[in-house]
Amino acid sequence: MNAKRWYVLFAAAIALAFVFTACQPAPAAPAAPGAAPVVAGEKKLALALGPGDIPTLDPSKAQDTSSIQVAIEMFPGVTRPDEVTNEDLPGMATKWDISADGTVYTFHLMKDIPWVKYDAVKKEVVKVLDDDGNPRTLKAADFEYGFLRTLDADVASPYAYVLNFVLAGGNKYNAAATAKERAALRDKVGVKVVDDYTLQLTFLAPAAYNASIAGMWMGYAQPSWLIEEVGDRWIEPGLIQTYGPYTLKEWIHDYSATLIANPFWPGTSSMPVPKIKEVFMRFIDTPEALAEYEAGNLDTSGVDLDNLDRVKADAVLSKQLVVAPNFCSYYYGFNTSKAPMDDARVRRAFSMAIDRKSLVDNVLKGGQIPAQWVENPGLNGAPTLEKYPDAGIKYEPETAKKLLAEYLAEKGTTADKLDVTLMFNTSAGHQKIAEAIQLMWKEILGVNVKLLNQEWKVHLAMMDGPDATQIFRTGWCLDYPDANNFTKDLLTLGGSSNLEDPKHKGVPYGGIQWFNPEYEKLIRAAGEELDPAKRMELYVQAGKIAYYDDAVVAPIYWYSRNTVTKPYVTRTFSTGGHEHFEKWDIDMEAKAAYK
Repeated sequence: MNAKRWYVLFAAAIALAFVFTACQPAPAAPAAPGAAPVVAGEKKLALALGPGDIPTLDPSKAQDTSSIQVAIEMFPGVTRPDEVTNEDLPGMATKWDISADGTVYTFHLMKDIPWVKYDAVKKEVVKVLDDDGNPRTLKAADFEYGFLRTLDADVASPYAYVLNFVLAGGNKYNAAATAKERAALRDKVGVKVVDDYTLQLTFLAPAAYNASIAGMWMGYAQPSWLIEEVGDRWIEPGLIQTYGPYTLKEWIHDYSATLIANPFWPGTSSMPVPKIKEVFMRFIDTPEALAEYEAGNLDTSGVDLDNLDRVKADAVLSKQLVVAPNFCSYYYGFNTSKAPMDDARVRRAFSMAIDRKSLVDNVLKGGQIPAQWVENPGLNGAPTLEKYPDAGIKYEPETAKKLLAEYLAEKGTTADKLDVTLMFNTSAGHQKIAEAIQLMWKEILGVNVKLLNQEWKVHLAMMDGPDATQIFRTGWCLDYPDANNFTKDLLTLGGSSNLEDPKHKGVPYGGIQWFNPEYEKLIRAAGEELDPAKRMELYVQAGKIAYYDDAVVAPIYWYSRNTVTKPYVTRTFSTGGHEHFEKWDIDMEAKAAYK
């Protein structure tokens, strides 16, 4: 991840890109599977999750980094990416087999993993019991239920499109309008329970990222018995049931959430028994978080733009600061259905008028890299600046002026009369960026762009609908480490920033509202191409369409992470925006001695 998408979300700004950064990349020693749990004692970690409430803890409905961050600790998938290397590791599956043609994946699941919940009366985590009083254990059918629920159109999962793109039968099942139609299509969906501990997924084509997608949150196991009983309320404290290293202890809406270690979690090589008992997460923006960190109330914090120079110069804080790369991208989307952004010349002019280097050097100042396209260099298949220095789109102010002047002459109007609004979600960092770019557009293009600041949930809803503002801030953190995730999953029709009309397939509905058949063709070809050089070239060709010719989004920068962490905290470094708290630790003696 928002924005997990940060639509990504960030969906995801990407709240965690400002809030989290690694300090000491030394993972806690994993417990042997089946070993007695290591009691986490009273170790408690306090941090900021970003401004605004968590939108949801429902894996089928999660799309932003805050929601996904919490969900990945409670509902691990069949695979689990290493947070540092992004390598696919065993999650709830101990191993998996791949068919000779590369399309069928058979996952062999861990056994005797109980479903758990936090009992507020007993003040402890307890096993969930079935109607006969026996502990419920994780089964392949629970994963099947999760995948199919995500594909159920009535659930309206924002990430169903990923399964539609890759899973056999997924698109038709998702398009079914009634439960009867879905039932008729059920056997054609590539999700099959072989036995209680064996799950089989059938993909449309062989791809290096299939195992990664299999482990994403929209395919997490879900408690069918609970959801069928209480409906959408199932994610609330006191009701929610999980099976991973942590479960939900408390969720005070609009203020904080607390995870508590699951004492029945056996530990694996990729997901050890947690050493930290509780993870307390405040819903605050970075400036407030940093103040709380300096006051001793948080153990880690992001560093906001206004304070970065001060932190770098501080004798103590500078030693706790880590500036590190992050596979997340920051960009603005254009609503191509709304004037004047319904003209490619105007969109290209606005993108060319963004001085990305100046923004990074003088506003952000945190090691970010000016972006000419969305997919981060370093991802599988993604172009690099060394090989393609002129790909994508660049800062070209004179060309931008000419393009806009041509448009204005045709329309018989002037720049100061254009009605343009840039929407961004609440964040001090996003506002600083928006104000800087607003000034660039005024000075170079003569356009007075209005700024609209919205709370995260409202921002998502507006961005995903047909009435989004002409320009909207968004971003993306990797779901899996491949350029496909930043191109097909974002910009093709039905992607996260280019939603499809739920009632009229093939018709753009939300986000950038764009369809270009040549772009779609190139992205499909790139996803199937096995030669790395040819694959990269295909993404360059597709990028010329998306970022220059049609200019449907304006790439701005590739993230870095600026974070301070107390020296008594040992943690790993996530390059994808999602932390694995079960690998973190706190030296209680060092904490007691710390001043």
